[in-house]
Amino acid sequence: MELNGRPVSTGELSGLALQGYGHFTTMLVTDLRVRGLPLHIERLNRDCAALFGTDLDIARVRELARRAARARPSPSIVRVTVYDPSLDLAHPAGRSLPQILVSTRPAPTSEPEPVRLGIRPYSRDSPTVKSTALFGSIRQRRAAQLDGFDDALFVGVDGRLSEGPTWNIGFLDGSGLVWPQAPCLPGVTMELVGRAAQTLGIPVSTRPLAAVAATRMAGAFITNAATGVRPVAAVDGVHLPRPETLGRLARAYRELAGDPL
Repeated sequence: MELNGRPVSTGELSGLALQGYGHFTTMLVTDLRVRGLPLHIERLNRDCAALFGTDLDIARVRELARRAARARPSPSIVRVTVYDPSLDLAHPAGRSLPQILVSTRPAPTSEPEPVRLGIRPYSRDSPTVKSTALFGSIRQRRAAQLDGFDDALFVGVDGRLSEGPTWNIGFLDGSGLVWPQAPCLPGVTMELVGRAAQTLGIPVSTRPLAAVAATRMAGAFITNAATGVRPVAAVDGVHLPRPETLGRLARAYRELAGDPL
């Protein structure tokens, strides 16, 4: 883990750990290439402006991410976190100097197992920002696992399905791919899967989905950069089929060419 290209100290991490004010993006890096790299860059720029009111040095971000990826066997997961170690908790509106923290971990080496989801009432604060403040999301994941599920699927106070703690969800309704219409993080993998579906001639739509609708679909999957397309085995204990279309989408996503980091 490095801050601005050098080892990070405990003191420099204390603000992030104690306050959680920052944003990040997570990329799967294979041979120094990243699927949807422009979308990751766009997210970092957008969220930096939203949280700190300033631009981010994207050239520096790419340099530091490349350096971290080279230090790991390929493929690897590279996370870029942007935060201000000197942020004053009492005066967060003061001048910000966001810094670049890069961390890595090994990428998954096996196909992800189908996931069993439990519906939980929850809405993230500022859902369009990929925030480092994960308390609420992880708490809901833990609650779902204590109830016997693998993960949590969020539903808002308006009864609409939205997303999960660290992923988006897509449904297959027999005619095409459906994304839930609700406040959520616009995921990079979600966008790439939607593009892949259109290339395959699969209609893509976005519409409000009530919780009960999830149990009546022809199939479902979750998406993020680390695992790609992961099938959903069941929602609230109701088994969902795995149509052939789901396999086609997963293959099309895996075959997407990455952009040079």
